[in-house]
Amino acid sequence: MSEETHSYMELALEVAKRAATRGEVPVGAVIVQDGKLLVRAGNRVEADNDPTAHAEMLAIRAAAEMLDTPRLTGCDLYVTMEPCAMCASAISLARIRRLYFGAYDPKGGGVENGPRFFGQPTCHHAPDVYGGIAESECGELLKEFFRELRS
Repeated sequence: MSEETHSYMELALEVAKRAATRGEVPVGAVIVQDGKLLVRAGNRVEADNDPTAHAEMLAIRAAAEMLDTPRLTGCDLYVTMEPCAMCASAISLARIRRLYFGAYDPKGGGVENGPRFFGQPTCHHAPDVYGGIAESECGELLKEFFRELRS
């Protein structure tokens, strides 16, 4: 992957680390359009008492508001963990051009694991998907968070 791709994933990792300090599952997302960073967001499920406040959902909402459109064609999403089915559906509905993610999620993922949302006949738009970007760093952040949570 390009240096630019790794740079944006590093930004998403920074956001994920900040989410962890707030007691949130450390997932961070950034949305980019034409090489310009539009938004960054980390999980806020606990802070907002909102089960839908995943990093991807918050980033998509913020970018749509910023661009004043429900469709984010031409936008790329970088997220530190494989999106769940809910987030994959939102990515499809938002018409995200490319999805880059870090750690695979065999339990809760909805892209390469689980329902594999973008491969379903009911999926109207599937972005180009690139998984495993900075996978070890993203995965270690998650493992460390849950290790500390259990201790």
